[in-house]
Amino acid sequence: MKSLLIVDDQAGIRLLLNEVFTKEGFEARLAANGAEALQSVTEKEPDCVLLDMKMPGIDGVEVLKRLKKDWPHIPVIMMTAYGEVELTEEAIENGAERYFTKPFNIYEVRDAVKEILLHRE
Repeated sequence: MKSLLIVDDQAGIRLLLNEVFTKEGFEARLAANGAEALQSVTEKEPDCVLLDMKMPGIDGVEVLKRLKKDWPHIPVIMMTAYGEVELTEEAIENGAERYFTKPFNIYEVRDAVKEILLHRE
C-alpha cells in the first residue's frame, strides 16, 4: 500500500484529499502545518507528499527545502492559492515535482500522484 502525507492548514482540504486517496487504496496521513509534516516524515517516510505552500509557521517552501535536503527521494507536489507565481517558481527550483493551483481538480491531483509513483517503481 502506497502512503501519502497530506499537508494543509485548511481542514476541509485535508479531509477531502484524505477521502479521495483512501478510496484509491492509499494510506493517507494528515498534517496541519509544516512542523507536523516534518515530524510525520521523521516517524515514517511517505511515498509522496502533497504540500500546501502557504501555512502559518514553517511555510511550504521551507518544508520542501528541508524534505529535499534530508529525503531527496520523496516526491513532493505543491498546492497553492491562485496568483502565487513567484512561490511556485521557487518551489519548482527547490525540487517540487509539480504544483496545483487552488481550487484544483481533485481527479487531476489524484492522477498526478499515481503517475509520479508509477514512474518511481
